[in-house]
Amino acid sequence: MNELIEKLALCVERGKVNKSAPYPPDLRNQEGADELTQQALAAGTGPDLILKACNDGMERIGAKFGRNEVFVPELLMAAKAMNAVMAHLKPFFQAGTVKKKGTFVLGTVAGDLHDIGKNLVGMVVAGNGWEVVDIGVDVKPGKFIEKIKEHPGCIVGLSALLTTTMASMAKTVQEIKTQLPSSVILVGGAPLSADAAAKMGADAYAPDPQGAVMFLSTYAA
Repeated sequence: MNELIEKLALCVERGKVNKSAPYPPDLRNQEGADELTQQALAAGTGPDLILKACNDGMERIGAKFGRNEVFVPELLMAAKAMNAVMAHLKPFFQAGTVKKKGTFVLGTVAGDLHDIGKNLVGMVVAGNGWEVVDIGVDVKPGKFIEKIKEHPGCIVGLSALLTTTMASMAKTVQEIKTQLPSSVILVGGAPLSADAAAKMGADAYAPDPQGAVMFLSTYAA
């Protein structure tokens, strides 16, 4: 069984979705995350152990991404493989068999329509056992506040790619903190830095998806 779990983690890390998937070339015609998850469940493996394998695979590819050893396409393929696993685990989440670590409300701030970075963070965070509430792009402060109220105790993620939307992000942070002072806000995006995040009043800055996961781990249930 350990061998099956290790193979599953490798498939997530390498982005091997299923047997018919041509990527990655060196794993062509081999079973992927989809088939291995089904086999593991059929063999009586607990969903928590399967989720841990998924987490391990995403952690490894995330670390490689942080070291510039892989790039966005590889991370996207890993996320696809992870999603294949999560599709089989969804009923266990809904039944409460697998406990979520928490809720992460995520969106790109008003004035910015970019979503690649946001989507990557969302997929990696979901793969690490969090419920991700993605509220899209060009999100006004009021929408963030509405969703935070709907999900008490959630962590909030603000994303932006454009330098011109830094003021919008700062305004969003300020409005959230004014109305909901206990909210924990994580920000990220190309124009940002830890200093910029601190100046706008955010609780933390994540330079990449793995950084977001590391921060969220301190708040996991």
